[in-house]
Amino acid sequence: MALYAIGDLHLHFQSELKAPGQLRGKVWKDHERKFRENCQRLLGPEDTLVLVGDHSWGKNLDQCREDLQYICDLPGRKILLRGNHDMFWDAKKTDRLNELYAGKLHFLQNNYYSYGSCALVGTKGYTFEGPFYLDRAGRVCGWDQKEEEHAQKLVKRETDRLIASFEAARADGYTKFIMFLHYPPTNILESSSPFTKIAEKYGADQVIYGHCHGESRFGDSIRGKKHGIRYGLVSGDFLRWHPMKVLD
Repeated sequence: MALYAIGDLHLHFQSELKAPGQLRGKVWKDHERKFRENCQRLLGPEDTLVLVGDHSWGKNLDQCREDLQYICDLPGRKILLRGNHDMFWDAKKTDRLNELYAGKLHFLQNNYYSYGSCALVGTKGYTFEGPFYLDRAGRVCGWDQKEEEHAQKLVKRETDRLIASFEAARADGYTKFIMFLHYPPTNILESSSPFTKIAEKYGADQVIYGHCHGESRFGDSIRGKKHGIRYGLVSGDFLRWHPMKVLD
């Protein structure tokens, strides 16, 4: 039994791909086949795969059915986190998705899932990504204040959801946690954030996240160990479509 994670598949079997340039590079060529083959080689039926968001490019559930079926057909138990491009997933209707895909997929939102003695908790998250203004030397010298205020509201909403996930697990007696986010836990200007503080408060062993695409973005947030917590980026192009083993 092993726990794996990856994110940002950006599947589009039923919908036209209209993605920014970083999703059109060589690493994205035939990535669906590469990822499926890697999963078939690495994962067994007893393993768990957490997918940390941006599963489908479809705008609604009907446009995502083939994408979600592709995920259903992968080996092992699949737990899905909500990403910023997952338009099919209304956060208020997560229970409905769990009913529709009962026994096939598990949707993580305001709840938790067990992996041995650990609770798997998480939410989409959010972090302010600009616009940032640069000086002539390329250093950040300012940012859009209105957008930052809007971001603070979204961060508050997502931290409330994350706390609900931790508390649900703690109420059932769990004391060991692995935390999943779609967005990185910090932006390029932060060394800590409300998300890292929550991870520290509850004693999460690891924080796993995606969202960062392209070589220039892979270093946008924390990677490695900090304050006793291991942080890991698992966006699909970063991992070259090989799911990362989180725990044995």
